[in-house]
Amino acid sequence: MTTQDLLKPTGNAERINSIDIIRGVALLGILLMNITGFGLYKAYFNPLNSGGANGLNLTVWWINSMFFEGTMRGLFSMLFGAGILLFTSRKSENNTGSAVTDLFFRRLLWLLLFGVIHCYLLLWDGEILYAYALVGMFAFSFRHMNPKRLIITATVILLISTSLDIKDYYHTKHAYETATAANLKKIKKETLSQEETKFIEEWDEKVKDEIATPEQVKNEIAERNKDYFSIVMHKAHENEIIESVYLYRYTFWDTLAMMLLGMAFLNLGILKAIKSNRFYLIMALVGYVIGLTTNYFETSQIISNNFSIMSISKSFNTYQLGRVFTTIGHIAIIALFIKSGWLLFLQKSLAAVGRMAFTNYIMHTIICITIFMGFGFGMYGKLQRYELYYIVFSIWVFQLIVSPIWLRYFRFGPLEWMWRSLTYWQRQPFRNTRN
Repeated sequence: MTTQDLLKPTGNAERINSIDIIRGVALLGILLMNITGFGLYKAYFNPLNSGGANGLNLTVWWINSMFFEGTMRGLFSMLFGAGILLFTSRKSENNTGSAVTDLFFRRLLWLLLFGVIHCYLLLWDGEILYAYALVGMFAFSFRHMNPKRLIITATVILLISTSLDIKDYYHTKHAYETATAANLKKIKKETLSQEETKFIEEWDEKVKDEIATPEQVKNEIAERNKDYFSIVMHKAHENEIIESVYLYRYTFWDTLAMMLLGMAFLNLGILKAIKSNRFYLIMALVGYVIGLTTNYFETSQIISNNFSIMSISKSFNTYQLGRVFTTIGHIAIIALFIKSGWLLFLQKSLAAVGRMAFTNYIMHTIICITIFMGFGFGMYGKLQRYELYYIVFSIWVFQLIVSPIWLRYFRFGPLEWMWRSLTYWQRQPFRNTRN
């Protein structure tokens, strides 16, 4: 009997419905955040840059920052971590489990390649597949830890990430204060030290990077309205930074910690929606009280300081606290929804979206670059922030309708099928066989 006979993709009967539903919610929720990157220039954290920062535009920014910033990505990362356990827990043809390990790393290497294609050729600099592939290789080593140690390890990693954010904040604060004082001396025509000159240059560069001028917005819109290959070359350097410097400074810590939490939550049965209603109610209460209180403090400070660089930088000192506990609250609410049996048609649609998460995630990108880039409808920079959500809701409705219909006739989404076939080096059955 061959490895392929013993090790096959998860069948429908083996799937955990609650995990598919949570994944479906996370997949749709991710677009709430990503749409800003698709349609507006440097507006993700600072709506003053483009897309509008008052009225409905400000309300949309506030809602996203309060309830969704980092949480949908957090859910997705946790489910990826849980998936590592589910994938590697299957028996292989030998006692060492080397067959499963081979398949797992082959699976991640293909995902890494998909991530490169998604970033450089499909033009989405916010893509997460490349990071999941790399971080997943590290998370693999933690798969045998018990839940308590996984949670402790994840907490330590989040503390490291937070300490780096605090370090960055105080460096930025020092640069701002030194540059401000130096500029006053400059106005008075006093002699500046070499250090003061350096901090003026550093702060000016920071402002240039964070605050978009009307001319910069206009130039970016022009660049993204060119032909496909021109846009590929225009974004290549930015994509390189995202998948190297940014990945190891920010994404790595964030993603690894959430993957480990996902492993712990799977082992504890939390992601399976098998805990009591009382457990999930307490979990939601604790998660939201801590998470939303923190998020409210951050958003209030940012708005009261008119989205200044320093207020946004300061918000990252408590970023992990707010977003991790809010994510925990979301998991509890979704679990209660699943356990309630309410809106079964919606639960089935969400589960179908979750089962096709890879395909639907890439579909987000294909639809959005077609709408916003010059080789499509050229809508980049032309919509207000709140108007972007007409597109989001339309994509949601489409995927909630099409995903369950697709899965009536096919076992996997098209990209899930391709990924599995490449992982197992064997063409997988695609169509559902009728009984």
